[in-house]
Amino acid sequence: MYAELLSELAVALGFDGWLLNMEVELKLGQIPNLKEFISHLTQTMHSSLPGSLVIWYDSVTIDGNLSWQNQLNDQNKPFFDICDGIFVNYSWQEDYPRSSAAVAGDRKFDVYMGIDVFGRNTYGGGQWTTNVALDVLKKDDVSAAIFAPGWVYETKQPPDFQTAQNHWWSLVEKSWGAVKFYPNTLPFYSNFDQGHGYHISVEGGQVSDAPWNNISSQGFQPFLKFTGNPSPGTIEVFVDFKEASYRGGGNITFKGTLEENTDFTTIIFQGELLMDAVPLHITHSVKSEGDSLLGLSLHFSSTANERTSVLLASWGTNQFSREFSKIIAPCQVNNPRTAPGWAVLESSIEMNGYTLTEIHALCYRPKHEHSQLGLEHRTDGSEDTLTYSPKEYHAVLGHITMNTSKENTYFPPTSSWLVEGHYIKWSSGSQGSKTVSVKIDWKSKDGTDSQFPKYNIYVEKLPKQAVRYHGVGLGGVQEYLGVANVEAFYVSELPIPATTSSLKFIIQVCGVDGVCQNMDDSPYFQLDVKATTVGGRKMFQLFRYVERNNLINPWAHSTNGQQLLGCKSHGKLGIRHFEWFDSLMCERSNSVTRGLLQSTSRMEIRELLRLPSRDTKIWVFMILSMVFVILLFTLSMGNGERKLLYFPKDQ
Repeated sequence: MYAELLSELAVALGFDGWLLNMEVELKLGQIPNLKEFISHLTQTMHSSLPGSLVIWYDSVTIDGNLSWQNQLNDQNKPFFDICDGIFVNYSWQEDYPRSSAAVAGDRKFDVYMGIDVFGRNTYGGGQWTTNVALDVLKKDDVSAAIFAPGWVYETKQPPDFQTAQNHWWSLVEKSWGAVKFYPNTLPFYSNFDQGHGYHISVEGGQVSDAPWNNISSQGFQPFLKFTGNPSPGTIEVFVDFKEASYRGGGNITFKGTLEENTDFTTIIFQGELLMDAVPLHITHSVKSEGDSLLGLSLHFSSTANERTSVLLASWGTNQFSREFSKIIAPCQVNNPRTAPGWAVLESSIEMNGYTLTEIHALCYRPKHEHSQLGLEHRTDGSEDTLTYSPKEYHAVLGHITMNTSKENTYFPPTSSWLVEGHYIKWSSGSQGSKTVSVKIDWKSKDGTDSQFPKYNIYVEKLPKQAVRYHGVGLGGVQEYLGVANVEAFYVSELPIPATTSSLKFIIQVCGVDGVCQNMDDSPYFQLDVKATTVGGRKMFQLFRYVERNNLINPWAHSTNGQQLLGCKSHGKLGIRHFEWFDSLMCERSNSVTRGLLQSTSRMEIRELLRLPSRDTKIWVFMILSMVFVILLFTLSMGNGERKLLYFPKDQ
């Protein structure tokens, strides 16, 4: 039963498998049950999730003793034989990998020798010498299990996390090399996110300035080589989370000094993408300062090992005519949703039979006669106010997309989605405000699985004074809530101002190429704000909208500046502070709520404060007085005899 539940959990949460660590003493009689469980879990995982792994940790031995062997031997091999591999403890000696490989036979790559990056009794010392252990493991043809690479972050290694992180992983790359090359399939897209950041942007416009962590929001990372402290006169290249982003929270920043008529190039991706007769379309976004220019160069190789390179750059490219086989000037995409300061560039190229092996970034400055033209192109509409000397260079690469089609991603219409809200919980706040928690999920009505990798979630807090003008509703501001990588999103304790009548949760669908659906065409879930009790008095909503042609002059002098609307038919009664859906509703109300309206001193927009009127108080007082008199009369009747009084129906 437990094996089935663990498999179900792994499938639901997207796990790659399970690591089994039994760091307890066991009785010898329990070992057969343990082996049966390991074997059954492994088989169940393989059946439920093909490609998954169940790894045994080097702890309990076949005798039930808690004794770390630090190698694969006859004490732990029975567990190794019934699962996908073993994670060997960290305290191994230099010859242990070789002996473990001999015991494993043709499964030597299933032996994962542990390395503790903190350096706690681990071979090579870990930390900045982790590569010492990796070199030994590579030589003896076994695998590595690197434990706690978060050491860089947890110990605050200088000079800063990103620099130290790149430095540490460069040691791993130096020892073992790169094992994965991309792009290798299409479409290819990266916004360079690492699953954390300080803000979120959509099409260059910042939608959130809150720090965030979401390991599901990771893009393909650039192949940036660690160079240590940059020397004067060079360009520093790094993934930046503080600089403005085009999509998400990351970008590649190029910053330093660069002389006029000089250039700087660096590799950002190392790929294995075989080209065919279909043109390759490349889209990338750039933001730069002054006359700093940024281009992309694509490097190809043929089956005959012929090499060719293509430069994608818009301005001042004459100086590179001898360096590249071809120079293509990208077209700037005119997208009204793109924030000022960003340029989205699009190029197409045919390289049938070639393989794309590398993508480089080219930083350069134009010749003097083009400087002014480049400056105008880069600063049109920009909000930046920094000034740069002629030698300073600063450019940002926001994203890169590669595809075989120029057509926009197809997004299903709103009507094709089923969007629901569950587990709705309201809480009251101060001054009529409240919070709501709700789980929102969505799916295609035809039952097909969604092929979209990401959804941006927004909320629109529709105000009570929203009116409908010529049939068009006037709504509120769209507020970014977060991103979902599955068809569900949980909103926790969302603050709702007292002036809000309903919430519109918008699910903006995003394609594999990073393009997102227009907000107006996106599916949504609308939730009316629940009535609450304020100060012991019931507040309730009258209606949703008011038509323009039914309004009279607004009144604001007694409502703290709020403009309240009135019905013409009640204007003679001096009842000004309310609104109606249409004129017919106004007339019907004459026989229903006239007395209530007359006795109410103030009516909030689209909410009525239900208070007892003065007439109601008088009637209550008279009835109570009559009951009291009747009670005295009854008690005072002769000889203490009580008589029953009643009122006929016609009274």
